[in-house]
Amino acid sequence: MDNLWAPWRIDYILSEKEKGCIFCNKPKENKDLDNLILYRGKKSFVIMNRYPYNSGHLMVVPFRHIMHFEKLEDKELLEINKLLKFSISILKKQMNPEGFNIGLNLGKPAGAGIDEHLHFHIVPRWTGDTNFMPVFSDTRIVPQLIKDTYMNLKEDFEEIKL
Repeated sequence: MDNLWAPWRIDYILSEKEKGCIFCNKPKENKDLDNLILYRGKKSFVIMNRYPYNSGHLMVVPFRHIMHFEKLEDKELLEINKLLKFSISILKKQMNPEGFNIGLNLGKPAGAGIDEHLHFHIVPRWTGDTNFMPVFSDTRIVPQLIKDTYMNLKEDFEEIKL
């Protein structure tokens, strides 16, 4: 069996976890820039991943603390899907990715790092963005500072009308 390594994830794994649910706590703090919240809807919000797999890695999260997809209300589902659509459009405009990984990990065995509050990942992809730099030199290439990416995306998210 071959192994692929993602050593940059160790920063997240070893970091001190805050008490409670970050997807409940961060929106309450009302510090959107510090918390990388790009957009607040009525039922859900868009936040950047602080430990991204790629530049522009976003998450769409319901405000309601919920872990079971099938328990989402219709209004939540609709808004989440609209925000996924808007997020993809904004990322295409701002970052010109060649593709996307979009997904939801339900439960720890499925890969959910935070399984008690479901969240949808949007990861922009480019040809060659997965390489062996992290394996050989413990270096991950992120071409832009996360706050710069935030500022570039924020303008477009402010124009969303749900």
